Amino acid sequence: MKHLINIRKAQHIEMINSDDKVDRSKNYFDFIHLKHRALPELDLAEIDPSVVFMNKKLSFPLLISSMTGGDYEIVNKINKNCAIAAQETGIAMGVGSQRVMFTTPEARKSFAVRQFAPDALLFSNLGAVQLNYGFDISHCREAVETVGADALYFHLNPLQEAVQPEGDTNFSGLADKIGDIAGQLKVPVILKEVGAGISDTDVELLLKKNIHYIDVAGSGGTSWSRIESLRNKDGNDLGIKFQDWGIPTPVALGMLEKYKDKITLVASGGIRTGLDMVKSVILGASLCGLAKPLLKPAMESPQAVIDVIKKLKREFTVAMFLLGMKDFKSLHFNKSLMLNRVENDR
Repeated sequence: MKHLINIRKAQHIEMINSDDKVDRSKNYFDFIHLKHRALPELDLAEIDPSVVFMNKKLSFPLLISSMTGGDYEIVNKINKNCAIAAQETGIAMGVGSQRVMFTTPEARKSFAVRQFAPDALLFSNLGAVQLNYGFDISHCREAVETVGADALYFHLNPLQEAVQPEGDTNFSGLADKIGDIAGQLKVPVILKEVGAGISDTDVELLLKKNIHYIDVAGSGGTSWSRIESLRNKDGNDLGIKFQDWGIPTPVALGMLEKYKDKITLVASGGIRTGLDMVKSVILGASLCGLAKPLLKPAMESPQAVIDVIKKLKREFTVAMFLLGMKDFKSLHFNKSLMLNRVENDR
């Protein structure tokens, strides 16, 4: 009999694919208008969208965000296809939460993706709240080793846990424990939300613990609150009530601009196009994560994932060209390219 955590993985994929309202499609990035250059004074063929992140050169700043993992053939296929595509296209990839491999040992193979992506930037992933439920440095090291990861994602998901029928909701004292783990690991730790955003108050707390990589993972895309509500069979609609809760991704990026000399930002949450990625980089992101647009292609083949990645890269490069920006450095944190500011209360 499969463990509940493992079963949840398959349920999540089913619900993402069967309920079109799970993707909230808020399109917050559409509120941002950029300064078009009729005379870009550049050759499109010479645009260089590459970026160096954690000492690895990526073809452009795309991260296949954390999706899944577990003891299911479709889960193995998704992660394998994404890893092959990441290797082929020179981008980064993160795996889904690895908690399942500690309850279902057979799930480990779904996270062993280094064999398919020997040169790619890879991130392992654990829920930070599990540090209050028995997880320690040994679990973190094992997660990193299983993936062959360059860094460890600690995801923060208080909303998801609060509406989940079997959620773990003791988030007390986590900052200290995260800091302790970061001090012991040989790879960097990245803190991320899962669709509700990270605020300046959170960053202040994390900086005190020597955490310098932040994935804002704001609202506007996939709603895990809604997904958990759909899993709940007792008629409780709490997750629906909170399905749009959180800080929109561009607002979260704008809120954290004041820390640009102290943190490295990753943008995810509602990013759907290469143009959204460009806007994220202008707002300070060094890497941009997408998951939902790649899920169905990943269920098909590596080439289907590669095709989406190539489309995103083309969109990203053309946007750079139309802004007159020849490389990532000229684009990054270049707020002069924006015709309007992102307001914190939008």
